[in-house]
Amino acid sequence: MDSDLFSRRRAERFAQLLDEANGGRRHHVRSKADGELTALVEVSRRLTAEGPDVEPRAEFRTGLRAMLVATAEREGIGTPAKPATTGVRGALLPAITGRRARARGAILVGVAAGAIALSGISAASENALPGDALYGMKRSTERAQLALASSDISRGQLFLDFARTRLDEAASVHGDQLGFSAVLDDMDADTRQGVRLLTTVAAQRSDPAALDAVDTFLAGQRRVVSGLLDRPDHADRERTRRSLALLDAAGKRADALREAIACGLPAPQASDALGPAPAACPADR
Repeated sequence: MDSDLFSRRRAERFAQLLDEANGGRRHHVRSKADGELTALVEVSRRLTAEGPDVEPRAEFRTGLRAMLVATAEREGIGTPAKPATTGVRGALLPAITGRRARARGAILVGVAAGAIALSGISAASENALPGDALYGMKRSTERAQLALASSDISRGQLFLDFARTRLDEAASVHGDQLGFSAVLDDMDADTRQGVRLLTTVAAQRSDPAALDAVDTFLAGQRRVVSGLLDRPDHADRERTRRSLALLDAAGKRADALREAIACGLPAPQASDALGPAPAACPADR
């Protein structure tokens, strides 16, 4: 499918959901992206309800305004509609153009409001830990980033970034065995998602470039996770070993995919939580 067309449809559906959330008429349609977009609409609603006290800098406002004006001019928002041509198709054009213009306008308003709000929210919540008042907002912002990601590579890299964030949070949890384990559970889930997306891209394209992000992540993540083995609680150390085992499995999967791509094997049919599971290269290659 044409990625530009898909992105435009996602954007127009997002505008519809924003309109409905703000009391507009319901659109009796559904999209495969509704799950992701609904989470993003919820972030917009919460940002509106819990407006941050932090004010964005003047230069940020100026730059944002310039970006929105340029986008509006490029998309033709606010410009007079061209006269309709004759015939049935000509009669439909003004209505279609109007709907698209309203959708684009709603998106621009959402982007503006979200960018201004997030500029403050990120400053207030980026260091929030599990149990803090702003931790839910921090996680909602992460889901919004995933919903806006333009490709599986971007989403995979985001998941690995979130796994790093969960590790930082785990290192700050003391005296709470359940809380520590829960954060590592989330970290491992993000690791699996990120590795699966990136290994899948590498296998589909027969290109190991996407695996570079996995290797970089694993090198730093192993080192920091290993540091958690110094925790005094035996249960914490055992839970940490499970996360290390996952990182080892991810490293072996990335290495196996590199070898399979290098020896020209087709994309693997088998797959699991870490993505495609390649067969071993023939011994005579």
